[in-house]
Amino acid sequence: MMDALDAIIPELPDLLPAVWLTIKLTVIASLLGLLFAVPLSILALSKNRLITLPIELFSYFFRGTPLLVQIYLIYFGLGQFEAVRNSGWLWDHVLTDAYKCALIAFTLNTCAYTIEIFKGALKHTPKGEIEAGIAFGMSKFTLFRRIIFPSGFRRALPAYSNEVIFMLHGTAQASVLTLIDILGWARRVYSITYSPFIPFLIAAIVYLLLTFVLVAIFRYCEKRWLSHLKPTF
Repeated sequence: MMDALDAIIPELPDLLPAVWLTIKLTVIASLLGLLFAVPLSILALSKNRLITLPIELFSYFFRGTPLLVQIYLIYFGLGQFEAVRNSGWLWDHVLTDAYKCALIAFTLNTCAYTIEIFKGALKHTPKGEIEAGIAFGMSKFTLFRRIIFPSGFRRALPAYSNEVIFMLHGTAQASVLTLIDILGWARRVYSITYSPFIPFLIAAIVYLLLTFVLVAIFRYCEKRWLSHLKPTF
């Protein structure tokens, strides 16, 4: 055990950039996924099947297939098509870059789940809130902007916080593309020391700490924005 610790200590400085990579992948993918999911969740409430069907198919595919398979399809699979290889900038600067391919996969995956979270929250806006807005003479756009969307966003927050945590854990699969994230660091240390327990234990502890930070952030947001939903007795 002591020999393994002696071999791991020199590798600890490399853990910091690995943690930073994990944080970047989580934050950027979550923000981009949210940015795309919000308008798509609104469109998904349309009664026009030409609008809702593509969104449903997108959501079904990315929720129905493993994230690892999606990573492989984007990074390894798209290169099998000559049209993709001849696409110029897209191929040269995006699809051959492991980091960008991982980020695309994570963004699309979290976007699909976030669409369903927000669609459900918006769809189940209490009728009393809508009727109150109509009674004040609000137009449909004003009603949505001031009542439906803010109310739905607040209700979606607890479920969305879980999705961000799942995204943090999902970024561990970036290591299959040789990216040195937290899990990638643990695998590299294992290949050097041949001691699997300590490096993977360190990785687990770091993921727990990051999860704790995310939980604290979202609990603060829920306390701030959902306090009116707490019982008063």
